[in-house]
Amino acid sequence: MRRAPLRNLLLVGFLTLCVVFPLQSSADEGPLVKDQPTGMTVDDVIKRFTEKEKEFKTERETYGYRQTVKAEVLDGDTVTGEYRQVFDVSFDDKGNKIKYVVFAPQPTATNMTKEDFDDIEDRLPFTLSTDELPDYNLLYVGMQNEDELRCYVFDVAPKQFEKNKRYFQGRIWVDDKDFQIVKNYGKSVPDIHLNKKGKGQENLFPKYTTWREQIDGHYWFPTYSFADDVLHFVQGGDMHVRESVRYTNYKKFGSKTKITYEGKEIENAPKGSIPNPDNQSQDKPKK
Repeated sequence: MRRAPLRNLLLVGFLTLCVVFPLQSSADEGPLVKDQPTGMTVDDVIKRFTEKEKEFKTERETYGYRQTVKAEVLDGDTVTGEYRQVFDVSFDDKGNKIKYVVFAPQPTATNMTKEDFDDIEDRLPFTLSTDELPDYNLLYVGMQNEDELRCYVFDVAPKQFEKNKRYFQGRIWVDDKDFQIVKNYGKSVPDIHLNKKGKGQENLFPKYTTWREQIDGHYWFPTYSFADDVLHFVQGGDMHVRESVRYTNYKKFGSKTKITYEGKEIENAPKGSIPNPDNQSQDKPKK
């Protein structure tokens, strides 16, 4: 999120420093118990869940869904700038993924950056697969309940920063039965700060929590991300931002349906089609 000059204070700040930051507990969390995994090593846990996350990443690419984004800049309880968008991710009849905008009013906050949009698409629904594991250091911190789930808890941080590449830094909760991430709390990094001469353009990002739910009884898909944070800019002072992203209407595409008559296959249904938003339930963002 970037700060506009003081003469133009209507802006939006998306997705604070995240080397170590206080973790926000919720009523759904049990106490953190510093027990070691039972029947396996920490390395075994990491191997199993990163392999499962790789399977999930592949599977998620075969699903369409609706994404509802709302971001606000606040002065006290007053919203001074807002960005909203609802879009459907689907597939055409050739299996190509497409994005169809359903709702996009004129934003009153206009300082979202490319990094902000990339974070919404890629970092909020964070995965940590075998492909991504070499980029990160993981520290096992114990076991904790999330609702009725018993979870392994890890702190995650990038090993180093490559130019023009975004990372996640924070904490993840891994279900001890399905070996998938069911929740993550942290932020996208790196922040962009002023240079040593105090010049340049700051671009800061808030801490957020993403929750997942089990879809189709197998994999855990992101369903809700939320951020409520104060970004501390050197130029222009503090900015209070609040953001929510909902993922709904998950639907698997790419499967073929066999039609038979008297025991013989006579036709294959097409792989998928663009869903018509007019024929779907309209999950309008809450005001």
